[in-house]
Amino acid sequence: MASPLSSSIFSPNFTHLFRNKAFFHNHPPLRSPIYATLTRIASKKNASMELTKRPTASSILSTHLESTVKHFQSLMAVVIIFTEIASPLPLYGWQDLSISPAEAVLYSPETKTLPRTGELALRRAIPANTNMKTIQDSLEDISYLLRIPQRKPFGTMEGNVKKALKIATDEKASILASIPAELKEEGSVLYTSLVDGKGGLQKLLQYIKDKDPDKVSVCLASTLDTIAQLELLQAPGLSFLLPQQYLKYPRLTGRGIVEFTVEKVDGSAFSPESAGEAKSTAKIQVVIDGFSAPLTAGNFAKLVVDGAYDGMKLTCANQAILSDSEVGKTTGYSVPLEIKPSGQFEPLYRTTLSIQDGELPVLPLSVYGAVAMAHSDVSDENSSPSQFFFYLYDKRNSGLGGLSFDEGQFSVFGYTTVGRDILPQIKTGDIIRSAKLVEGQDRLVLPPQDN
Repeated sequence: MASPLSSSIFSPNFTHLFRNKAFFHNHPPLRSPIYATLTRIASKKNASMELTKRPTASSILSTHLESTVKHFQSLMAVVIIFTEIASPLPLYGWQDLSISPAEAVLYSPETKTLPRTGELALRRAIPANTNMKTIQDSLEDISYLLRIPQRKPFGTMEGNVKKALKIATDEKASILASIPAELKEEGSVLYTSLVDGKGGLQKLLQYIKDKDPDKVSVCLASTLDTIAQLELLQAPGLSFLLPQQYLKYPRLTGRGIVEFTVEKVDGSAFSPESAGEAKSTAKIQVVIDGFSAPLTAGNFAKLVVDGAYDGMKLTCANQAILSDSEVGKTTGYSVPLEIKPSGQFEPLYRTTLSIQDGELPVLPLSVYGAVAMAHSDVSDENSSPSQFFFYLYDKRNSGLGGLSFDEGQFSVFGYTTVGRDILPQIKTGDIIRSAKLVEGQDRLVLPPQDN
């Protein structure tokens, strides 16, 4: 049988460690301007020593200097290599050095904007009112500013919140007009909470003025959560039309939540994240996103509703937990590979992203707990009809910019939002006792033959 993830995670072509080693093989120690200067000095000293072989005081001094320079060169080479590995950005003054496009993208500042949590990726994927997106972007900048150690730029944070507040108040009518009539009342309550609530913008501004980073962090999370809820009301369906040939597949026209109950079958138990009793079963929740991957999420949701994953065995492999490829009598659709590039209006089909050219997905794989479909065993242009996997992202086995080497190669359609601590405890042979679509069934559209 073909490898479950086709030509990537579990095939010989997926050689994370070998690729990392190859970097050092293909890139000899970098030569900085300082290194070149020291080399010229050493060369001149060597030439002068050839003119006289007598052990004069100057020759002894020259020999000592040469030895010192060599030690310094070695030290500089080590420092340069370490800096190149540790830093996601290129060092200034080395622009003339040769580096392949695939490696260059790992240094690109754009990779810093790639969402690193499922919650952030899902929030950014909502196709909402532009004013709300501007407010969201302004507040998400504060998340990065809070990471600055010691003297945090509270003045910049204050400016960001004031900007968000001005948009929220000036564009209130526009924000609420984007919400369908039947959801207007709920939207008004959320809007009031966003501006004046306990976890709203006014309270966030006060905590920033008080220079209390802990309270700012908690309040910011609450504010962003309210923004996401408002945006979901503004985006009740798909913002683009699916190609006619793909209307034969199930599709999810929004968000859904799938709850897995996983069970250990070897007599062991899952360790609770906090104080509590260890049990042989545990809950995992996954938010699936039809805004960015409607066909993939729709096919998966239908399989869940049909009970295809109930009792299914799990297999652990390198950085992933896979479901079995067989689902009994219930079969899914072999939907085309579906990836929505960042900044684009709709997904691409049957094609991977060119990461080396700067194409990055709206739903990245480089997030711990990302959920994606395996490739079809017939063609990498299609996803498997039913086999999915939890991706256990590990920065140590990723590129220098923190991107997975498989970024842009699979149809990612959701993220684990509850039970991420359970994922590393799953072992080969554990089973999915049950999988339920607890939210989003009203957004699941089935083709005529399945109704």
